[in-house]
Amino acid sequence: MLVLPSQREAAVETELPLSRVLPSPREAMAVRLPTYLQPFLTWLTAKPAPGEEAPSRTAISFVFGALAWIIGGCALTVLPFLLSEPALALWLLVPIGLTATSCGLGLFQVVIFHHCSHGTVFATREGNRRAGRIISALLLFKRFEDYQREHMIHHSAKKLLTEEDEFADFVLGLLGLEAGLSKRELWRRVIVACVSPVFHWKFLSRRIQASLFTGDAAHDWVGRVAWSVAIVATVATGTFWLFLLAWVLPVTVLLQIATIFRILVEHSFPEAELIAARDKEFVCHATCGVFPGAQPPLEKADSLPGVVAWAGWWANMLTVQLFVRLFVLVGDAPCHDFHHRRPATKRWTTYIHARQQDLDNGSPGFPTGYFEAWGLMRAVDRSLASLAATAPATLGREPAAHAAAPVGFGQRLQEG
Repeated sequence: MLVLPSQREAAVETELPLSRVLPSPREAMAVRLPTYLQPFLTWLTAKPAPGEEAPSRTAISFVFGALAWIIGGCALTVLPFLLSEPALALWLLVPIGLTATSCGLGLFQVVIFHHCSHGTVFATREGNRRAGRIISALLLFKRFEDYQREHMIHHSAKKLLTEEDEFADFVLGLLGLEAGLSKRELWRRVIVACVSPVFHWKFLSRRIQASLFTGDAAHDWVGRVAWSVAIVATVATGTFWLFLLAWVLPVTVLLQIATIFRILVEHSFPEAELIAARDKEFVCHATCGVFPGAQPPLEKADSLPGVVAWAGWWANMLTVQLFVRLFVLVGDAPCHDFHHRRPATKRWTTYIHARQQDLDNGSPGFPTGYFEAWGLMRAVDRSLASLAATAPATLGREPAAHAAAPVGFGQRLQEG
């Protein structure tokens, strides 16, 4: 089903228009680029080529994949420091390693921990619970049972974007964004949060409280012991500073920056009438697929302008868009709209093709088709524009709060 945005959405959305005049970026890539590149482009953009079959993948493969990213990332980060005279180029391994580690942590956060709360990673409920508790204790996520309870509230159309919703609590509370502020001011607050030691300490302290001081001794002591052993061991061996660089930095500041941008694009704020209705139409308009990538050049690479255009496109895809895919939009994060329509499906393991098939089938059970945005920053801008266009009263916010300095919006936040 193809549904055009409403007048208000057209004013605040910056994604490519739903038009048949030009193919979507992914369709254009399928036409203009060789077949052997299509699997990589499917993973990078999180969109399949037309007619592409879904590869088989198990849930447990995501666990091993996340571990591989973390182990490999930590190894790359410390390698130049272990060599007596590393070549200058080897120092590039440090940012590459930090990105890889952050990717693995994001996969544990967005994919494994999250889908354990839906009971769809391991075969049994107890298996999902145990895995979730270990992850939350070691990676400083909210205690699994607390996260699971709040996440189920988040999936209720009656609670989404309300004071009880973890998304709204993070965006309006911890980030200090407010409905009705100018988009410029909202962007300023986001940028300040990313570089503010005060914000990161506040975020981290809440994570520590929600992970290591929950009152659940069996859970809390797993994390306390693991972190204490790691700190003591690295101090004793004189490698504490490497531990801070290769592990603590990604687990804290880097993961928190990625979380800011990932959560901001998970949802937007539809028209007041849709928010008030709180039905499936509201859910459709409050979510949007976000895909790394850009429209490839129309020119062929058989002239100087064509070569320049394609070189620029590939440079963007293999730097900016690849970084976005590894650092922010990890796992099935680009297809968060599909998850809200089919939260209990086990087809999340093939999320790229599952979403596309649901779109092609008209998204049965929902009155409106899918929306999509290409490019992370465009998607963030879209979300902030929708918040700027929303009256505070629509979200149950007092006008005074709209003009005041950022304050808490409850005590919950989405750490997992």
